[in-house]
Amino acid sequence: MSCTSMTLCSDEHTEKRRKQRERIRWTKKYANVASFQSDNRSLKGPAKTDAKTVIQMSSFESEGDFRQWLIEMRPRLHRYCARMAGSVIDGDDLVQDAIVGALSAANRFASIERPDAWLFRIAHNAVRKEMRKRALRNLMPQEDLEMVEDSRSDAASRIAVAASVRSFLALVPSQRAAVVLKDVLGYSLEEICEVTAATLPAVKASLHRGRENLRLRADTPPATIGWADSKNRKLLDAYVDRFNAHDFAAVADMLANDVKLSLVGNSEMEGATAVKTYLGNYSRQSDWRVHSGFVDLQPAVLFYSRTSTERPTHFALINWHSGNVINIRDYRYARYVLEGAEVVVSS
Repeated sequence: MSCTSMTLCSDEHTEKRRKQRERIRWTKKYANVASFQSDNRSLKGPAKTDAKTVIQMSSFESEGDFRQWLIEMRPRLHRYCARMAGSVIDGDDLVQDAIVGALSAANRFASIERPDAWLFRIAHNAVRKEMRKRALRNLMPQEDLEMVEDSRSDAASRIAVAASVRSFLALVPSQRAAVVLKDVLGYSLEEICEVTAATLPAVKASLHRGRENLRLRADTPPATIGWADSKNRKLLDAYVDRFNAHDFAAVADMLANDVKLSLVGNSEMEGATAVKTYLGNYSRQSDWRVHSGFVDLQPAVLFYSRTSTERPTHFALINWHSGNVINIRDYRYARYVLEGAEVVVSS
């Protein structure tokens, strides 16, 4: 399948829209579990719930506590899903799928004694489903069940934590899962077995091989990034120039009438009139500047603090149709998504 840069293929677009509708349905039912305030630390309080929908788990006294826990787990889930997907952007989609799955499944259980392992198992299954869709190797292939040393390697852990998200694509999925859960998230081998439904010898073998493959990958230079569509580059550069000039009337002129906006982890808007309020929020602030660039090979608007040039604070993805903006996905309220991403500023 071939897609031009920043343009969704029709089947991918249909699938994304289906997932979006499903997420909106569950978000409305469960009072927007992913809702964040502007600083990513202050959280909206739980909505009132019907007594019939209160989740009864050993670790949570109410559905509100459960939703709060899901919000707090989201960055941790993303560290796993992004490395499994090889992209911070695709990883966030998988986190959304996992949260929807957790909300859907929660009321089927009278008690969940190990919520972390339960949630990561749901995320792990979401990853497996996505892997099958991509026609990649099965997440848990049969491997030689060789025994290897059980100790955690500090050197291996440092390599795993420092590696970019895309580096993990060099590992087969079973190795990827073992290395991320052990060396990035710090789970024990027994907990990894619980999450992945693999035997202890299989987990040990995957961890050993994955660490070695990731170590070899650490010396590989990053891939060369280029623009696949010069027209889209000109459009994105124009968008960025108008943003930096605070010429938001000109930015608004680039919006399609039916433009859609997703403030990831916060809210969604539809229509040019509604999206202009989003532009207005940026117009009232002066502590940012933007550049065009790439996040895990995807063209993006990179937002920087005016007081720092080291790394962007967040980013936004823009989709175009006939020269107009048809979709904006802004990660201002989900800044953890950038952790581990390969970020390149356009020259």
